[in-house]
Amino acid sequence: MDTVISLINWVFTIYMLFLIVHILLSWFQLPYNIWLGRIRGVLYDTVEPYLRIFRGIIPPIGMFDLSPLIAIIVLQLARAIIVSVLKSFT
Repeated sequence: MDTVISLINWVFTIYMLFLIVHILLSWFQLPYNIWLGRIRGVLYDTVEPYLRIFRGIIPPIGMFDLSPLIAIIVLQLARAIIVSVLKSFT
């Protein structure tokens, strides 16, 4: 069971890193590079459907989009709940 919990923690951590890198790349206009474009494409395809859920619920406040912050908090809560449920089975 520890292996499953470690795998779940790893998957949530990787997705969190994807979210953070996607957010950071959205702040800066970088010059075009084929590899950077591919990385942005993978990040967009991976993260944007999850963020779209929160963007539909939480409107932007001025120029600030708070949906990534809420998405990160919900992701951490989901990880904590899943891990605690799995730990209760052991």
